[in-house]
Amino acid sequence: MQAEPKKSPAGSLVGQEYEVEVGPVAHGGHCVARTSEGQVLFVRHALPGERVVARVTEGEEDSRFLRADAVTVLDASKDRVEAPCPYAGPGRCGGCDWQHAKPGAQRRLKGEVIAEQLKRLAGLTPEEVGWDGTVMPAEGDKLPPGEVPAWRTRVQYAVDDAGHAGLRRHRSHEVEPIEHCMIAAPGVSELGIERREWPGMESIEAIAATGSQDRQVILTPRPGARLPIVELDRPVSVMRVEEKDGGVHRVHGRPFVRERADDRTYRVGSGGFWQVHPKSADTLVKAVMQGLLPRKGEMALDLYCGVGLFAGALADRLGDKGAVLGIESAKRAVEDARHNLAAFDRVRIEQGKVESVLPRTGITEVDLIVLDPPRAGAGKKTVRLLTGLGARRIAYVACDPAALARDLGYFREGGYRVRTLRAFDLFPMTHHVECVAILEPVGKGS
Repeated sequence: MQAEPKKSPAGSLVGQEYEVEVGPVAHGGHCVARTSEGQVLFVRHALPGERVVARVTEGEEDSRFLRADAVTVLDASKDRVEAPCPYAGPGRCGGCDWQHAKPGAQRRLKGEVIAEQLKRLAGLTPEEVGWDGTVMPAEGDKLPPGEVPAWRTRVQYAVDDAGHAGLRRHRSHEVEPIEHCMIAAPGVSELGIERREWPGMESIEAIAATGSQDRQVILTPRPGARLPIVELDRPVSVMRVEEKDGGVHRVHGRPFVRERADDRTYRVGSGGFWQVHPKSADTLVKAVMQGLLPRKGEMALDLYCGVGLFAGALADRLGDKGAVLGIESAKRAVEDARHNLAAFDRVRIEQGKVESVLPRTGITEVDLIVLDPPRAGAGKKTVRLLTGLGARRIAYVACDPAALARDLGYFREGGYRVRTLRAFDLFPMTHHVECVAILEPVGKGS
């Protein structure tokens, strides 16, 4: 079944429909198919093995690949369910990728993506990295098909021209107005942001802390707009993103929220980074500490340390004679980390990029390293610095399988092998997945 392609602009295939057999899942929340002419289609809202009608959403006749939505399912996978969310589907909200897949199938798809990226970018098999191929659900998230875990403690709402809050459509600046986001945590939903009008606002970030009752909204006004009076359904602190410098400034209430993990309380200011799933911080700390097995008196690095989550966990376990150096580029996060870890005399937090700060410290040898880099990964230069420090174990926390695989390849060049890898489904309904890889020098361990 093929509709006539639209020819505006010249060569565009947007709107063209193809009847295709859907192939394997690919990194990014879509599956791979091919047109009858052999052109690659990245198809959203499909599942491997299905036969669908795919409508092109991006691409031209000479494009290396096309993006498309499955608009009609001719032969459905046994893993398909009716999307629980009324805003999911072709051309609608872009926040979730796998609403149409059973929860167990979502985790299998994520596992297939991790395995494919490891093989393609690092030449590694699951067996070689000590991984059994499973992606573990977070505690409490193992729900039957048709039910959605309400896990997202931080939601970035966009605001349309009429002042209605919603979410961005996939790869678009267009806003899908919504009445309720199913994956938003109860603490976010109870604020009632979708039930208010937000004239003059560009976006609203809502934060519901884990382990405290702290609630915060961060408002980004449109150029020249005045801030509205914020009256929500629960007590909330209000922050504003300034047009001139992009800084986040306090309007009302505390300029931070208090998060809880590993039996410690962490201050997180100005919308700073904290894991979004309420179980993420504890899950990742546990996996990292089980992998590193810290010993009293050791020296450790916590790189891209944020507000000090792993540095605090390490300091607790290394004792009075141990030492931790954290490095973080964001100024406010460094201030928070220093506040959060002030009780530890032998914890130091430095501000700057890891590849710039680390050589200036004079450190030539450490026992343990934790790195939790941004989505792009650590990169070859930084990995080369780390492999020269002789750490007995390194814990790499990754939110992107492709970046993880590339960096694991660099670690291998530097004489480190992956001892174990664990994967956690800390972003249900989306294509995102969190991994923890534990590395050690080649020739060490079993």
